[in-house]
Formats: sequence, C-alpha cells, structure tokens
Amino acid sequence: MYTDGDPELFLQAYREGIFPMADTADALFYNFYRPEMRGLLPIADLHISRTLRKTLKRNPYTITVDTAFADVITECAKEGGKGRDVTWINDTIRDVFIKLHKKGKAHSVECWQDGKLVGGLYGLAIGRVFCGESMFSRATDASKVALVHLAARLWKAGFTVLDTQFINDHLKQFGAYEIPQEEYEVLIETEMRRRADFSLQSKLPDAKENDLVSEFLSGR
Repeated sequence: MYTDGDPELFLQAYREGIFPMADTADALFYNFYRPEMRGLLPIADLHISRTLRKTLKRNPYTITVDTAFADVITECAKEGGKGRDVTWINDTIRDVFIKLHKKGKAHSVECWQDGKLVGGLYGLAIGRVFCGESMFSRATDASKVALVHLAARLWKAGFTVLDTQFINDHLKQFGAYEIPQEEYEVLIETEMRRRADFSLQSKLPDAKENDLVSEFLSGR
C-alpha cells in the first residue's frame, strides 16, 4: 500500500502496464494493479451510434481541452455519481495527476453548457498510448461526446492505443474489447517509445474541436 504521491513513480508504473487505484475516494492508501485482462477501445474504429452522431451534429456543448483539468478530475472523484456509488480516486491520486497535467503528461477534455462544466474525462499520454482514467457526466451524453472528441484528437495525433484498464457496459457500446495483460505490456513497450503530439500543435495549430470531430466522422 502507498500513501505518498510521486509523479515519476506513476509514470514508471504506467510504462510497466500497472496503474494506481484506491478503495474509495476517502481512502488514505492506494495500490498498483495489474489485471489479467486489459480493456482497450479502438481509436479509428470507435463505435458511434446514430443517436450520438445526431447529438454531435447538434453541438450541444462547448468542448475544450486541458482548460479545467483539476475540475474534471475532482468531478470524476466524487462518489454517488451517475452509475457508481464509490470511486477509486483518492486525494493522493488526484494531486499526482494534477502535477502530471502541469508537466504536460495528463490531459482532459471538457464539456460546457451555459458556462458550466457538465461532463468530461481525463487520462495520461505516454508516447502513442493514451491511458484513459475516468469520465463524468452531469448532462445528457456529455461524457460520450467527450469520448468522441478524445478519439478524434488521438486519431489525428497518431495515437495507436486507447487503454481503458477495464471494460464495462458503458464502454462496450463504443467497441471496447479485452486482450491479455501480457499482450498489452508487449504492445505498450513499443508504442510508449514512439512520439505523438496530443496538443496537435505540430499538425493542426488552430484546431477547432467540432471541425476535428467532423473530419473524424467523415466517411464512417
């Protein structure tokens, strides 16, 4: 069990294919986990329902990236949210990820409505691997919209792996699947050493989120 938070320790853990979790949001300790099977989402082939496509075309939310990371992870850490009674993000994990965000390693996608943060997600980018950590929604389909925007950005930036750690019914609708942990570790050993630009500054300096998603969806 661990109590202290070290950003470099976290980065090394993810490079080895393991990740931190606490039992509850108010737990004093956390541990690192290595599941037998690893959940992944297809980036280019993300399954998007007709209903969600219609929502994306309506653009009900203003989408931003890396503008409210601390708020996103705080919302994700709240217990009693939709579809969950407890969360695995305690204060130490939250604080470490905020430090990783300041180092340019952790990123967030935010959904806004009438100036309020109503949904989003966050994760860790290492090489061409994005380790999705958690998402939240306070409005209809907000987290789903954030996920599509994330996939579009990863696709444009050249990411090859979108790790979800585990899979659930919510993720299965997007095409989530599992591979053995050993296979995952072989995969990330190569892909985490390759370069990808999450910010898209080298590829699309003036990227607009809705235009990016439109490009991602075209021809699908």
